[in-house]
Amino acid sequence: MTVYTTTSLKAELNERGWRLTPQRETILHIFQELPQGEHLSAEDLYHRLETDGEGISLSTIYRTLKLMARMGILRELELGEGHKHYEINQPYPHHHHHLICVRCNSTIEFKNDSILKIGAKTAQKEGFHLLDCQMTIHAVCPKCQRALMPL
Repeated sequence: MTVYTTTSLKAELNERGWRLTPQRETILHIFQELPQGEHLSAEDLYHRLETDGEGISLSTIYRTLKLMARMGILRELELGEGHKHYEINQPYPHHHHHLICVRCNSTIEFKNDSILKIGAKTAQKEGFHLLDCQMTIHAVCPKCQRALMPL
């Protein structure tokens, strides 16, 4: 898996017949600078860009996020809030999975090499090129479990 820089993103986009627009470059930089464990939805990204004085439309943000997810630059996550979130797709050993409470949406990241190995082995066996392997576990956290218990 490639760790994308502006130069490598530009080269890959050119190879596919696309351009590295200023908007795509800005969005890449936002995700590169995100603290580990932080995920952004398209709306979160839009508000962050708006605060920074960047005039990128929400439709451009959606298209760019989808493109970067298809290219393997971003990971598209279903975190149980009714919309997708994105994070930079880090190569091994930074690869991680998510445990999400279905009641309060709290999210815990965890690592497990076995999941990645099984995904890579399965992809190879079927002739696929692995871009990403992620597991999302939906559960109820201890705090929400206590709230559900009768007194």
